[in-house]
Amino acid sequence: MNIFLLVSSMGTGGAERVAATLVNAWAGRGDEVTLVPTFPGERAVFYPLHQRVRVVHLADLVAHGARGPMRYLARVMALRRLIRETKPDVLVSFLPNVSVMTLLASRGLRIPVVACEHNNPSVDGRSPLWTLVCRAFYPAAQVVTVLTESVVEPFRAMVPGAKNIVVMPNPLPDELFERALMRRPSGGRKRIISVGRLTGQKQFDVLIDAFAAVVRQRDDVELCIFGEGADRASLEAQIARLGMEERIALAGTTESLWDELATARAFAMSSRFEGLPMALMESLALGVPCVASDCPSGPRELTCDGQYGLLVPVGDREALTHALHRVIDDDHMCRELGRKASESMRARYGLQAILPMWDRLFARLGAPSLGEAQEALQRRL
Repeated sequence: MNIFLLVSSMGTGGAERVAATLVNAWAGRGDEVTLVPTFPGERAVFYPLHQRVRVVHLADLVAHGARGPMRYLARVMALRRLIRETKPDVLVSFLPNVSVMTLLASRGLRIPVVACEHNNPSVDGRSPLWTLVCRAFYPAAQVVTVLTESVVEPFRAMVPGAKNIVVMPNPLPDELFERALMRRPSGGRKRIISVGRLTGQKQFDVLIDAFAAVVRQRDDVELCIFGEGADRASLEAQIARLGMEERIALAGTTESLWDELATARAFAMSSRFEGLPMALMESLALGVPCVASDCPSGPRELTCDGQYGLLVPVGDREALTHALHRVIDDDHMCRELGRKASESMRARYGLQAILPMWDRLFARLGAPSLGEAQEALQRRL
């Protein structure tokens, strides 16, 4: 099967991690895969890719000189030429801006488009303009995927003309679960880790306040926040104001997040909203005890209503402080949470669970994949 996947960039974000996991799995089993980062200002590929994945940066196909709307039109036309040359069986696009460009570029080519949402449109702060754009263009997609059942109705209300809305969770790579078997929390201070862009969505100010309250009662803990973003300066000022420079670190991005998580006492997430948060998924899969805000959407689904992680109300500093105390103090609870979480995540979100869902979706679109063909052969045998 010839699969064409488009994503804004291949930097450090969650959607980029999902893109890498999928294209690697498809290429690894023999599908023909083209990965197209569309954003002109970002060329770095952060996550390792299978050698059979063909990467084409859209910026390389666009002549310099055009500006404004003409520049956008040139990108759309360059993408259309690439699609016609590649002759894919299906187009998979991540995030609204990429999906709209894909729908424009593929118009009339009779190639099915799967437009993938990676956030909750009812709470993600999408502008009225982008809401109208999605409402106008998404009905042209053969399928729109969302990450959880709780997002289906909000999305249907936003885009009433969408033909098919399918729940397609993020997959987790097999090597992540292999790392779970080798997890060894570090000695010394008990380390709490959090991950995400330093923006208001993640509410790291709430986490910093809650953790500072923990530190006032004990000296054997530290907090490390991985990520970059526009709020770095204000968060640094908050840490300094609290006198927590030696206990709270804004560590920037890391190329070895799984290694960092494998030594953590716990993972903490304080977001106002999410789609299906990859850092929380990866922490649960690694068997790291997790504390997460009960935000829309993702944490409740991932922890099975709090069975495999501690949930706290969004923005509740006191509740978050109490939950952090629990994961720091209770060794037995942490062991049980970690073990059960890792087993549950493998069963629900491992590639062996998610790839067949993609294969069935492709088959519905008239583009049977290698996986679907192999499954059909096994049924006949």
